[in-house]
Amino acid sequence: MSRPNFLLFVTDQQRADHLGCYGNPVVATPHVDALAKEGCVFDEFHVASPICQPNRASLMTGRMPSAHGVAMNGRELSFGETSFVEMLRAAGYRTGLVGKAHLQNITTAPAPWPGAGQRLPVDARRRFPGVYGQEVRKRWEDDPGFDLALPYYGFERVALTIGHADQQYGHWRRWLRAQTPDAERLIGPENAIPTPGLKLARLRQAWRTRVPEELYPTAYIAGRTCELLSEFAGQGQPFFLQCSFPDPHHPFTPPGSFWDLYRPQDMDLPPSFHARLGDPPPPVAHLRAARDRGQAGRSGHAAFACDEQEAREGLALNYGNIACVDAAVGRVLAQLRALGLDQDTVVLFTSDHGELLGDRQLMLKGGLHYRALTRVPLVWRDTAERRRAGRSQALAQTTDIAATVLGRAGLAPANGMHGRSLLDLIEGRAERGRERLVVEEEGQRADFGLARRNRLRSLLTGRHRLTIYDGQPWGELYDLQEDPLELSNLWRRAPALRAELSAQLAYAMLELADTSPYPEASA
Repeated sequence: MSRPNFLLFVTDQQRADHLGCYGNPVVATPHVDALAKEGCVFDEFHVASPICQPNRASLMTGRMPSAHGVAMNGRELSFGETSFVEMLRAAGYRTGLVGKAHLQNITTAPAPWPGAGQRLPVDARRRFPGVYGQEVRKRWEDDPGFDLALPYYGFERVALTIGHADQQYGHWRRWLRAQTPDAERLIGPENAIPTPGLKLARLRQAWRTRVPEELYPTAYIAGRTCELLSEFAGQGQPFFLQCSFPDPHHPFTPPGSFWDLYRPQDMDLPPSFHARLGDPPPPVAHLRAARDRGQAGRSGHAAFACDEQEAREGLALNYGNIACVDAAVGRVLAQLRALGLDQDTVVLFTSDHGELLGDRQLMLKGGLHYRALTRVPLVWRDTAERRRAGRSQALAQTTDIAATVLGRAGLAPANGMHGRSLLDLIEGRAERGRERLVVEEEGQRADFGLARRNRLRSLLTGRHRLTIYDGQPWGELYDLQEDPLELSNLWRRAPALRAELSAQLAYAMLELADTSPYPEASA
């Protein structure tokens, strides 16, 4: 039997419940919905960490952040780690990445907390000198001839975008400059089309870009993906191609017609916006109090408390970005069909983490493990001969993608991979997967008025979510069956259950202890 091709779509900051195939009646995602109708949809798919770099590194390695070392943004994935893409390449696959990688730093800004900078094993630096810092946007701007050293974590062809909104760098910025001499006058809030009355614009979290739809990064990524598909189609080898969108993400800059495709006044606030919270963790109260005092820092990347108008604006513009990405997905899938590859290609759709977007009156992300941040989509549509439609309620995680792709390609996972193949669930041979999973997070800074940087671990079971915070006497415990919106914190009220789940968390963390590499000799 011939080996399948793989096409993996990865979006940024995409909540599962904001896609049509997960029941959202507002935003239209017809192309992802069509994939879902022909494939397997995982309703309980969660990240390894709700932060970009750690979770993207977990996607590549099938390992938890505590094992691969990219525990927070600002560290770089060691070339001593084994990526599943490199394993596919070694097995004869052509490999390509278009769009966002974010496996290395994109800035040279100093770490905001002592010791929070990059950590790489000494042996990796000796074995791979000069190959880190390749995604730093300043290197791309200072040296017009700079490019990635390929293969890049297993990708032999790469068209890179660096950053977010319309202010991205890398190959896209060079391409944009080649398309129009006015490129720099189209980009950023200082060149934006005026949007009087838009509160998020005053916070520099949204602006109406002058970059046309056809030149926006999302369109560039779709176009370059189509070109690589055409290139791979005629070479007689199976391929793995990752199409990675930096949207939907703040600042919100959906281009052209996608800007006002959805209106803030038509957006419903999340059910938790005005809900009574039972014993919420102190970070929630801190953010709300800072907003009410007019002291909220809302222009950066950390979570902040919003008002109703800001939440509605964020939802509308986020939906515009989602629709823009969905149109790009449709363009790539049409090219797949036109090349006659549709029947022989496994297509996946997932995201690197979620976004609060008004949940509990909060925006953005960081330092909390609500489902809005940890639960992301996973759609798997297999080749024509193995295509099977359905939904799975089994717990699954970003780390499982590597093992599942490798298994479908007929390859065994590498030692040290934490993920499990989902093929038995996808193909109907099993209904239950793992009993529990762990979500990790290492903060870079002391947010929420805390005296130390935020460090937390969560245990998710089929019924409960337990979250512990380093050095804090408080935590979170929710009965997801009785309280699916996670409104009533049982941490203080259910000490016996808390103790039982804490023990489960300890055992789960032990299971995730690194077992790689094996020793080369006995003592």
